[in-house]
Amino acid sequence: METRIQIFDTTLRDGEQAAGCSMSIPEKLQMARMLDELGVDVMEAGFPIASDGDFESVRKIALQTEHAAVAGLARAKHLDIERAARAVEGAKRPRIHTFIATSPIHREHKLRMSKEQILEEAVKAVSLAKSFVDDVEFSAEDGSRTELDFLCAVSRAVALAGAKTINIPDTVGYTMPQEFERIIAAVVKSLEGTGSIVAVHCHNDLGLATANSLAGIAAGARQVECTLNGIGERAGNAALEEVVMALKTRRDIWPFTTGIHTPLLYPTSQALSAIIDFEPQPNKAVVGRNAFAHESGIHQDGILKERTTYEIMDPADVGVPESRLVLGKHSGRHAIQKRLEHLGHPLERTALEAVYHRFSTLADDRKKGVSDEEIVAIALDVRGDLATV
Repeated sequence: METRIQIFDTTLRDGEQAAGCSMSIPEKLQMARMLDELGVDVMEAGFPIASDGDFESVRKIALQTEHAAVAGLARAKHLDIERAARAVEGAKRPRIHTFIATSPIHREHKLRMSKEQILEEAVKAVSLAKSFVDDVEFSAEDGSRTELDFLCAVSRAVALAGAKTINIPDTVGYTMPQEFERIIAAVVKSLEGTGSIVAVHCHNDLGLATANSLAGIAAGARQVECTLNGIGERAGNAALEEVVMALKTRRDIWPFTTGIHTPLLYPTSQALSAIIDFEPQPNKAVVGRNAFAHESGIHQDGILKERTTYEIMDPADVGVPESRLVLGKHSGRHAIQKRLEHLGHPLERTALEAVYHRFSTLADDRKKGVSDEEIVAIALDVRGDLATV
């Protein structure tokens, strides 16, 4: 029997904190509707104590959301938790997500608190949050750089205090997959008998957020915290689309399911890009402009003969209309022939050879490829020349 992995989306909270990615309340409401349709299990709508605007956006998102649990973030402080509780009280499935840092770096330099004080504040915060909502999540900020025995002790204590989800963040994207797998396995073991699940929240500072999230799943984590397009603080968060499609594409390795309606991934990604005016890089996995684009003649020939030669995902599975053959200096005859047929200009072998040579000369001078209009113009010129011979 396959196990369900909960997808916790924090695009509207951690994602929005990224430089240049802020959203207005109407934009957040639009994005929240799309995330709900996408099928996320939990939507972290914001940090209600941060500002009146953040509080209001969380409150409105909570009122409109039909399916996902709506979470408000709160530090392990009374005012934060109370504010979060008021923001999510209208949700069909309200969640309070409270956190405190646990690593020695944060204890010494930021909080100036002992282990005993951290543990006490964590338990108090969870108990208070539990008095407002049944669904409480606790995060040990900078968990991946926390002493393992202390991390396990805090995790078990907050679970016994009522936290249903214990999140272990790799807050600064420091850990390695094999290391993180050991950390998560130890925390999972420490929670035996509590009924709580482990979540992972990975940042991408070393480009390992998705890999570390999957390592967490391998070790027993059952919730992944992520964002669309991988947006988030600094280098970003684990990308929702990457985690989901890794699980779906490699079902032979990962016997897990998610509730994500994958054909909505690309349109939802595009909507986010339009809202924040911030596109993912062209070669971004799954949703990047070039994720299903092919310019190499060898690749184009393979794709035209059998898509799976060079594509491990069907573009339609993520909502991309079709693969794209980019006509540039690396393209071959087969791709040019197919493009011209698609444009209504089929060519005989002799004409195709002439078009190919003229195309190659033009493409050699270009960095951005050759447009459909230009290749049609070449084909018409060649036909005209051949007709006069």
